[in-house]
Amino acid sequence: MSKGRAEAATGAPGILLKYLREQNRPYSAQDVFGNLQREHGLGKAAVVKALEQLAQQGKIKEKTYGKQKIYFADQDQFDMVSDADLQSLDAKIVALTATVQSLQQSCRHMEAELKELTSALTTPEMQKEIQELQKECAGYTERLKNVKAATNHVTPEEKEQVYRERQKYCKEWRKRKRMVSAELQGRPCLETAAPEPSGSAQACPSAEGGFASPQASELCDAILEGYPKSKKQFFEEVGIETDEDYNVKLPDP
Repeated sequence: MSKGRAEAATGAPGILLKYLREQNRPYSAQDVFGNLQREHGLGKAAVVKALEQLAQQGKIKEKTYGKQKIYFADQDQFDMVSDADLQSLDAKIVALTATVQSLQQSCRHMEAELKELTSALTTPEMQKEIQELQKECAGYTERLKNVKAATNHVTPEEKEQVYRERQKYCKEWRKRKRMVSAELQGRPCLETAAPEPSGSAQACPSAEGGFASPQASELCDAILEGYPKSKKQFFEEVGIETDEDYNVKLPDP
């Protein structure tokens, strides 16, 4: 046992007697140990020994409930309390409880206000933010001024012509992708040949590019199995150019 723990054990009876008198309520040895361990550094064995010693000396009372012992101050040492005194104490308890609840509510309001203020920008941060926004607004204002001053505005007719040409070229793009896939299948594509019997339309690839039909993809894979070079080199030799080669994607219709 350390020197500090030994000194605490020596003074344990006096500490426990004072504590039980001040609290004036029943405690088990475990309760007393848990309440005073951190403040006084008492060990559990020292607490149990001191409580038993005080009970044997008649300074405190001991009650046994099953396997547990309860200790409390001797009530004979306290003055008799009248009903009026008890009512007065009850009134004080009610008043103090109301005060505690009011203070707790006030603390919650102040904590919420503090959290809001902490999360808000400081004055220097706001000033910096305002300067950045003003600079951004000035840039937009200058751009708007240049746009208004320009003389080469696009007319509605020119805009419509651009849209029509885009649709035309996208349509041709889809058509050529189908033709390439159909050539790999060894059959005419539906874009350039007359309709074939029912069921053959599934062999032509979709408009979303690539080898849309499973047959075309399987044919390409079959060729590549015996081809000594890569798929990219095969396409180059055959003369097939894919969208991926140019990092482009067919727009939606």
